[in-house]
Amino acid sequence: MAGFDGRKKRQRWIAEVTTGYSPAGKRLVKTASAKSKTDAKDKLKELIRDLDDGLPTGAAKYTVGEAVTNWLAFGLAGRDPERVKNYRNLAAIHIIPNLGKRKLRELSAEDVDEWLAHLVTKVSTRTVRLLHSVLNRSVKRAQARDKVKRNVVMLCEIPAGQEGRPSKSLTLEQAEAVLKAAENSSLHAYTVLSLLIGARTEELRALTWDHVDLNGNAAATPPVLRSISVWRSVRAGGDTKTRKSRRTLAMPLRCVVALRLHRIRQRSVRTRAG
Repeated sequence: MAGFDGRKKRQRWIAEVTTGYSPAGKRLVKTASAKSKTDAKDKLKELIRDLDDGLPTGAAKYTVGEAVTNWLAFGLAGRDPERVKNYRNLAAIHIIPNLGKRKLRELSAEDVDEWLAHLVTKVSTRTVRLLHSVLNRSVKRAQARDKVKRNVVMLCEIPAGQEGRPSKSLTLEQAEAVLKAAENSSLHAYTVLSLLIGARTEELRALTWDHVDLNGNAAATPPVLRSISVWRSVRAGGDTKTRKSRRTLAMPLRCVVALRLHRIRQRSVRTRAG
């Protein structure tokens, strides 16, 4: 029902709906207020709709900031601490100050589009995608917990942002200089593989001899190439970045030679150590 609160300080229309009863038999009431009777009726309809949809009490006041904070606190279990730290920093700088106070149920696709349009003037395309992902996953978690009926973030296209930082890739001459400087180093094989094989350095640091084939089999059909199997990394949990990152990479002769020399060095060290 909708009634009028005539107290001088209030002078507002009150929308009220019974949501159930406590174990003691006390009536549980959910209320909302508005300045006009029409607005109060609209809020009454929303209260009834939320009740029919099974949305919990308090969902109407749940904010975007609360959704993001909840996801950061409970939705990143097992993730790398540095990645979690990066997500927190991005949310604190770009999401919570701009959208945090917005009630989640009132967040519209237009709000998200405007926010993204503002972002692209400041950050790179990669950061825009990352921020969209953080907001999307936060709202998705809130949706699964009946805080909101739908996820409007999924409806928004991700625009292109600013150009990222200039590439720091080595030139051919620089790469050759690095390889030459590392020839007598214990990191020679690691350096050669890092520059020539196409695996991430975090994957190469976890590489073992069990995952290295230095011989191959040219007589097989089809021929078996000399290769390394990239199945592990030094990331949290020891797995590669994604499932698809598990792969076997053929090695050029220079990598094979570097690894054979590395094995000889290892055996020599073991011999000296007894």
